[in-house]
Amino acid sequence: MSKVRIGIAGYGNLGKGVELAIRQNDDMELAGIFTRRDPSTLKPLTAGAPVYSIDSIQDKKDDIDVLIICGGSATDLPKQTPELAKYFNVIDSFDTHARIPEHFANVDKAAKESGHLAFISLGWDPGLFSLNRLYAESILPNGKSYTFWGKGVSQGHSDAIRRVEGVKRGIQYTIPVESAMEQVRSGSQPELTTRQKHTRECWIVPEEGADLAKIEESIKTMKNYFDQYDTTVNFITEEEFDAVHNKMPHGGFVMRSGLTGDGEKTHQMIEYSLKLESNPEFTASVLICFARAMARLKAEGATGCKTAFDIAPAYLSPLSAEELRATML
Repeated sequence: MSKVRIGIAGYGNLGKGVELAIRQNDDMELAGIFTRRDPSTLKPLTAGAPVYSIDSIQDKKDDIDVLIICGGSATDLPKQTPELAKYFNVIDSFDTHARIPEHFANVDKAAKESGHLAFISLGWDPGLFSLNRLYAESILPNGKSYTFWGKGVSQGHSDAIRRVEGVKRGIQYTIPVESAMEQVRSGSQPELTTRQKHTRECWIVPEEGADLAKIEESIKTMKNYFDQYDTTVNFITEEEFDAVHNKMPHGGFVMRSGLTGDGEKTHQMIEYSLKLESNPEFTASVLICFARAMARLKAEGATGCKTAFDIAPAYLSPLSAEELRATML
């Protein structure tokens, strides 16, 4: 089988992660990077990688098997994915959970009308965590599910604290409450509030002369971000910020506590976890293995939009069905 030609639309942290993930997969090759910036100013991690203006992307529709769209979920992907699905087979990591049905409908319409295939909302949540919730709830119908996120950097919350007056630089970590997770593991199936499940930890480099107490109060009372959580605000130097807070870790847990057997008195526990040093690099690795699945499904004539729920696991692996049965089953 010839190599899958991958295009990257958007060259931020996720786009760079996709570029690096392509290198680890012998059946993939980088066909081009598309950017809204001046292409001449971009310095790809891969020597000689072609860089184009995203305005000319339609000119390359015959040179790309799978286009991975690496924009943001707030404003980029709702517009970019359905538009680009008119010309390419596309994959995105749209992660605004409440708007996934709406996004799916828009992308599905565009992909079906053009005869293309689209995968949306892939990554670890939504994506891998979604699959684990589906498996767990199907296996243990009498039970309760829990998702904990962290410890990890929340990009949205970090952006929110950087907008507070007096904040020069800032980063926020979401941290699961260990005692809450132990309650779940015990089989007690607790009802947990937002505050009981996670805490938030902020690290701030203040502007010179800033009112630290006012910054702390503004963060802790911020509606829809911090007001429902126990939040700690720490003030540090710029040197410490650069030395300690220079990565993008994340991760989390999906848990299902259920009962089976006669009288449903037997406790069963399913737990899946991730601990990631780089959120964008891991998400990119997920997108790349689904690009392989896309190439295979497209060869079978599939069109329209799909999610992680619709794609058989065997399509993700570079191994043949015979090899999978011999080595992993």
